[in-house]
Order: sequence, then structure tokens, then C-alpha cells
Amino acid sequence: MHFRVRWPDGSATRCYSPSLVIKDYLTPGASYPIAEFVERSRLALIVASERVREKYGFQCRHAQHQREEIEAIGARFADMPEARVTVEAFEA
Repeated sequence: MHFRVRWPDGSATRCYSPSLVIKDYLTPGASYPIAEFVERSRLALIVASERVREKYGFQCRHAQHQREEIEAIGARFADMPEARVTVEAFEA
């Protein structure tokens, strides 16, 4: 599953989750403070990767890379606590 987010600078990222569990952590149309968005995404992608491990015997590298990308982009806005990230949509 993919989810599209809009960062405070107006840029957009199409993100990947190997599991629908992302829907338990993020809501389309919702706007989150940077730190909260990064944390929610991190937790969801860890859970998603663990689900892959349980099913296939190995963790999902794509989820790990996606988590790292979100953390890196989020770090650019860490000194802007009022900045928010908007989850634009989920895409199948």
C-alpha cells in the first residue's frame, strides 16, 4: 500500500507500507505535527515489517528504507515545531 504525504515546504512524498496497518496510525486528510507524524509512521512501519517477518521469515527492507526516508525528511523540519505534515491519500 502507498500513502501520499505533503510536507510543510509543499513537497510531496509517495510512501510505501507493506501492510495495511498504516491505516491504524495515519488518517487521510489529517494533518500531524512533524514529530508526531514521524513517530506514527515509524511505529506503523515497524509493525508492518514485523508482519512481513512473521509471514515470510524476514523483515521488509522497503519498510525500513521508507522509515529512514521519513525520518530524514522530518529532521529537516525538526526546528519548526508548528510545522505539520498532511496525509493526502492512501493508494492501493
